[in-house]
Amino acid sequence: MIKKILLVLSMFFLLFVSVAGAQAAPLEKITIAGPMAVVTYPMLAMLENGKFDKIAKTVEVRIWQNPDQLRAMILGNEADFLAVPTNVASMFYNKGINLRLLNVSVWGILHMVSRDDNIKTLADFKGKEIAMPFKGDMPDIVFSQIASRRGLDPKKDFKIRYVSNPMDAVQLLILRRVDHALLAEPAVSMVLYKTKNHKLIKIVAPDLYRSVDLQKEWGEVFQTDGDIPQAGIAALKSVNGNDEIVEIFQKEYRAAIDWCLANPEETGRIVEKHIKGLKAAPIATALGATNLKFKTAAESKEKLVHFFSILSDSEPKKIGGKLPDDSFYH
Repeated sequence: MIKKILLVLSMFFLLFVSVAGAQAAPLEKITIAGPMAVVTYPMLAMLENGKFDKIAKTVEVRIWQNPDQLRAMILGNEADFLAVPTNVASMFYNKGINLRLLNVSVWGILHMVSRDDNIKTLADFKGKEIAMPFKGDMPDIVFSQIASRRGLDPKKDFKIRYVSNPMDAVQLLILRRVDHALLAEPAVSMVLYKTKNHKLIKIVAPDLYRSVDLQKEWGEVFQTDGDIPQAGIAALKSVNGNDEIVEIFQKEYRAAIDWCLANPEETGRIVEKHIKGLKAAPIATALGATNLKFKTAAESKEKLVHFFSILSDSEPKKIGGKLPDDSFYH
């Protein structure tokens, strides 16, 4: 009798080990997509370091240049894992798109860049022309919220010159057509690098300075630690619900963030390889200037709800008209 019991227990143990050790078979192909910004770099490091091998046999990389391209990718289900501003993820989730926010990794990426080293606060830019990419999206949203809380009218107290993407703002600064811009990394580090290291540009464009840290201003006006849950990775229809694949991705993306921060120069070379127009040296600098850290969407929920609530008070459409429900947060 004892032998039979031991035999049954042994069979259960072997079955448990077999199931626990099983992994999802790699998919034939996945597409990863993101902007030129830092949120995308860990995925590129995962690709170069062979970390997608457990997920897919083939990996396609797509870089979106502006919000319109991003929205088209989401609506067309053109990516599996997509780096996205958190409010855009909420917006499409609330519109019924099969999407789930997996994590938040970018908590601080926005700075003012100025030719005037004496400008220290956002209020100091009152009356000045500012180049700003992505009208109505994340940089504009954060700027407008801070300005309003400072008692300023974002539309009347500044001369906002909207441009289609950060590179257009960089060009305006280099050509001296504007003296101030709101930029996200790596655009900040890129323009500072060019004006200091390119002989011709250095002659044409006098020194530029990293000016106001918008995360610091946000912390002051909203009485928080300054962490803004700005961007992370979303899973779209094709992989949303495939928990084994998603969990492998989460684990490797978290590790890739740590790897990128520990290896900024190598990360710069990887990014330069995959994203046309970016150079390794300023990418390494951008990593050090970005508040980059991994938190699952569920771990980030409290700060996401706070952020979304602020947006909803002034422009509910920026998050899709309401706070997303619990199923939004992986």
